[in-house]
Amino acid sequence: MATVSKRFLDRAKPAIRKYQKLLGEARKRDVNESDTCVIVSDFLQDVLGYDKYADVTTEFAVRSTFCDLAIKSSGRVQYLIEVKSVGTDLKDNHVRQATDYAANEGVDWVLLTNGTCWHAYKLRFEKPVQHQEVFSLDLLDDAMKLSDALEKLYLISREAGGDTAISSYWQQKEATSRYVVSQLLLGDAVTGLIRRELRRLFQGVRVSEEQLAGLLQTEVIKRDCLEGERAASAARLVRKGERRRRRLKADSPDTPVTALPVPPATPKAPALPA
Repeated sequence: MATVSKRFLDRAKPAIRKYQKLLGEARKRDVNESDTCVIVSDFLQDVLGYDKYADVTTEFAVRSTFCDLAIKSSGRVQYLIEVKSVGTDLKDNHVRQATDYAANEGVDWVLLTNGTCWHAYKLRFEKPVQHQEVFSLDLLDDAMKLSDALEKLYLISREAGGDTAISSYWQQKEATSRYVVSQLLLGDAVTGLIRRELRRLFQGVRVSEEQLAGLLQTEVIKRDCLEGERAASAARLVRKGERRRRRLKADSPDTPVTALPVPPATPKAPALPA
């Protein structure tokens, strides 16, 4: 998580408490979408630090329709924001509507909100276009920690500097997802390490890296981590990282390559029974 600026905290911390009360009352009154949009526009200024007259555009035109709000930075649309009424439960069809707007406009980041719940999405301009949730929070959830809400809201604040903070957060989340970790477990580096450990601990064991990869794939790793678009995307991400590592190594041939850590030697265990 990016370091949250003091300026943001000084403004947002008291403002969130104000909006929690305001949104709670609005939900009791079941205010309509238009009135919720007004509250969200004020929230963008009072909590997130945007100038609602200079940075925020209402009824942003997207082809033959309109998205409720858009945040611009340096003349470029940074976020498209789709707003639903405060009493509306946000569902998959709302997510599709919001992300379709962004796909048509070529915008990377989408916010979907009913004022109380906030969902941030990153678009992946593949074929077909995909979207991935970056974070979500509910300002009226009694179990929510204020510090957690502030950390997430900072990512989309003016102080975060465009999409710098949220991009770093998303990349960290991507790199540590179960899909990427599953791909790494099937790689030569990990299967080679497991093979060495088995041979070190159990005399007479003979197993190939290919056999271990097959075992991991069919009996150890959950199938949903290895199948589907998310798994395919993770595989591409790992290959891209490996190509980048090789280029860096080729550009700096004198740079020592750090080997995988090998556990300290221990007394040999007895051979496994036949």
